[in-house]
Amino acid sequence: MPAAPLTAAAHTTSDDGEPPVTLPRDPAREEAERELSEGIYHQDDPGLFERALQWVWEGVSDLLDRAASAAPGGHTGLWIVVGGLLLVLVLLVARVGLPGRRPKAAAEEALFTDGPRSAAEHRKAAEDAAARGDWSRAVQERTRAMVRSLEERALLDARPGRTADEAAAEAGRVLPGHADRLRTAAHDFDDVTYGGRTAAEDTYRRTARLDEDLRKAKPLLADGATPAGGGWTSPGAAV
Repeated sequence: MPAAPLTAAAHTTSDDGEPPVTLPRDPAREEAERELSEGIYHQDDPGLFERALQWVWEGVSDLLDRAASAAPGGHTGLWIVVGGLLLVLVLLVARVGLPGRRPKAAAEEALFTDGPRSAAEHRKAAEDAAARGDWSRAVQERTRAMVRSLEERALLDARPGRTADEAAAEAGRVLPGHADRLRTAAHDFDDVTYGGRTAAEDTYRRTARLDEDLRKAKPLLADGATPAGGGWTSPGAAV
């Protein structure tokens, strides 16, 4: 009688003659998962930050690979395109400044930019500009004439680098009756000079009237009194 196959005996007996220990499939898998979940098996796993960084890098690499496949010249062509875009961006920021900020020239440029000239010279330049219909230039020169006139009368100190807004605020303290009109004139000057707006004739006429009124206005003294001799009048009044 032929002997039974050895394989059959291997599945039914162990080396010592006892039946082998077997486990059903699902409990065995669960037991393996519990074993592998212990901390000793995960001591060298990357941390959360490393995993996030790796995920981002893989995403960027995948994006670059897809872009390179569509760009002429592959990766080399892609980097040339990216470098060109970065160069354009740098030149644009250097030209106009960052978003939300005024250009450096507009933020720092002073009221007087072409050397010292008298109030009369600025008025003459304003009248010449008005005669040829250049109302923006006329507004600028008449505003400068107005401030220079206050400096010549020692109502403002002659300070280089003063802006129109600063001049209006300082003049408004010694001529409070004209403070509102001074602020309006400074705003008009800024709009024309820095805001890219074109002045109208009415704007120039308003600035010119203020200039004439300021030439006749008398300042308010620090103590509110008028000097002896009656030569001073109340703020904003004409002589």
